[in-house]
Amino acid sequence: KKSEQELKDEEMELFTKYYMEWKGGRKTGNTSYTNIPRFYYRLPAEDEVLLQKLREESRAVFLQRKSRELLDNEELQNLWFLLDKHQTSPMIGEEAMINYENFLKVGEKAGPKCKQFFTAKIFAKLLHNDPYGRISIMQFFNYVMRKG
Repeated sequence: KKSEQELKDEEMELFTKYYMEWKGGRKTGNTSYTNIPRFYYRLPAEDEVLLQKLREESRAVFLQRKSRELLDNEELQNLWFLLDKHQTSPMIGEEAMINYENFLKVGEKAGPKCKQFFTAKIFAKLLHNDPYGRISIMQFFNYVMRKG
């Protein structure tokens, strides 16, 4: 039969073993930290002209690409026209509403730049206690203007 001290030592040994496995201790041979990709690169120094020019050019290309993704005034007007055309009655006071079915129809007609806004997740995010399961056209349009 084991003494009380031997039982405590055995318990502590098991606790340490399981704790180290749970924490991902080095004893288990876990080397996932070596696979983490590099995410920080230092800024080029003043004397590294080529690296500075490369950084400026890549930033300019990135900003151009992002600005092409933004909706211009004509596309926003078209989106508002489509939303207004597909509104679902009855209105709540002065506020026009749209159901999910019409929301998807507008998404198909609105064009490729708008496609990212016509998801079930965004519809659900803007849905607020409407008995007919609709969202406010104005709230959706404001969301697009803020996010786009």
